[in-house]
Amino acid sequence: MKKFINEIDTLYTESLEGFAKAHADIITLNADPYFISRTASTRKDKVAIISGGGSGHEPLHSGFVGKGMLDAACPGQIFTSPTPDQMLAAAQEVATDAGVLFIVKNYAGDVMNFEIAAEMLECPNTSVLIDDDVSLPKTHSTGRRGVAGTLIVEKIVGAAAENGADLATCKALAERVNSNTASMGVALSSCTVPALGQPTFDISEQEMEMGVGIHGERGHETMPLATATEIVKIIAKAIEADLKPKKGQSALLHINGLGATPLMEQYLIYDLAEKFWQQRGIKITRSLVGNYTTSLDMAGVSITLTLLDDEMTQLWDAPVHTPHLRWGC
Repeated sequence: MKKFINEIDTLYTESLEGFAKAHADIITLNADPYFISRTASTRKDKVAIISGGGSGHEPLHSGFVGKGMLDAACPGQIFTSPTPDQMLAAAQEVATDAGVLFIVKNYAGDVMNFEIAAEMLECPNTSVLIDDDVSLPKTHSTGRRGVAGTLIVEKIVGAAAENGADLATCKALAERVNSNTASMGVALSSCTVPALGQPTFDISEQEMEMGVGIHGERGHETMPLATATEIVKIIAKAIEADLKPKKGQSALLHINGLGATPLMEQYLIYDLAEKFWQQRGIKITRSLVGNYTTSLDMAGVSITLTLLDDEMTQLWDAPVHTPHLRWGC
């Protein structure tokens, strides 16, 4: 294992400290317990939006704290849920008279710990579960995982909250965006968790892992390595079967790098996916390409499609100023 680290045990804290220093104009790091919040205080009439999850997925979630998106984020240890005391402290720091909305990816640890924090929080609050990963069936025992679509929900709902939407409206909007979003990932290599010191699974140079998660999990099938065109077709057809978009529908296409895939390859995937949807009469009116929901050093990509209506489009376009997503400000 070759990584830029001092000690495995200090990687988490040193990384957070560096992140906070690099973006001190936007975010503040609280160290006991760890959470990230806006440097500028949240308005008292604004719903506070909070998310979080294990580290190793940067810039999700800490990189999306700022105007027009999250008010706070709770980073856990690598691939480990943040603790309830982190979530509670973050919520108490940014909570307003308008209440708190927790955006939670569907992983057992995240769900349990956010529920505990919500029960202890003495202000109006509610949660939304993100489950956009169509590599798993809807009938899966633990439900579908929350992956790159989480960013789409955070951006659109964050804009609504910034515009003054109340708690019930923010929750309903988040659920609507989630239900209109589908994602699937593919990997050419595993990732290496520093504490483990070796890849989380073995895969040959002639294979690819279809339907991977963002914690180094294997996918639903190990397949022979295919061309980019064939890979996009497999993923896009799974998304199409789930969302069932209609001709003339507007959509946002998000190509997400899982950590070690060059942008050159990501843009190739975008071109192929855009052509796939165009041939089916789907209008790709918004796009996002880059490393936004990563899995440490995994070589892979995910494709996310979000079906848009006019309100969702306007909220996506609304100003945002965070460490890793910013426009219109």
